[in-house]
Amino acid sequence: MIRVLLVATSPALRAGLRSLLAADSRVAVIGEAARLNDVDELEADVIIASASSASFLDFELPLPDSISILLLTDSPLPALDSFRVRPAWGILPSDASPEELLAAVHALAEGLIVGTRALLLPDEPSMPLARGPLSDRELEVLSLLAKGLPNKQIAAALGISEHPVKF
Repeated sequence: MIRVLLVATSPALRAGLRSLLAADSRVAVIGEAARLNDVDELEADVIIASASSASFLDFELPLPDSISILLLTDSPLPALDSFRVRPAWGILPSDASPEELLAAVHALAEGLIVGTRALLLPDEPSMPLARGPLSDRELEVLSLLAKGLPNKQIAAALGISEHPVKF
C-alpha cells in the first residue's frame, strides 16, 4: 500500500486529488493539510503538494529521505532545487491527467524521479524528435512496444513472425 499525504491550500484541490487517488486500491490517502507545517506526523510514502502550499524551504523539520515528493505546478520554481537532492521526487503540471498522477505516485514509491521535460529542464530549448534511421515498420513495432505489448502480440498485430520484432 502506498501511503499518500495531500498538501494543498485549496480544499477543492485536496478533495479532487483524494477522489482521483481513490481509483487505485494500492494507494491510500492517509492525511491532508493546507501547508506542510500543519502536518503532525510524516508517515507517508509520497507527499503530493501544490506549488502554492509547497514551502519546503520553510518546513521546520527535515523530511525523511524515505518520503518522496510530487510537486504540482505550472512553472519551475527556485525551490525545486531544494528537493532535487532527494532520492525520489517529481514535478507535474497541475493539469496532469489522472493516469499521469497515479503513474507518478507509483514511480515515486519505487524510488524514481518523474516529471515533464518542460518542468524538469526549463532552460533547455525544446528539440523536435528526430526520426532517425528507423523504417516505417520499425516505428510501428516501436509504437506497439511502447504500449506495453509483448513480442508475440506485436508480431500477430503486424502479421509478421516474432523474430523481426525481437530484432
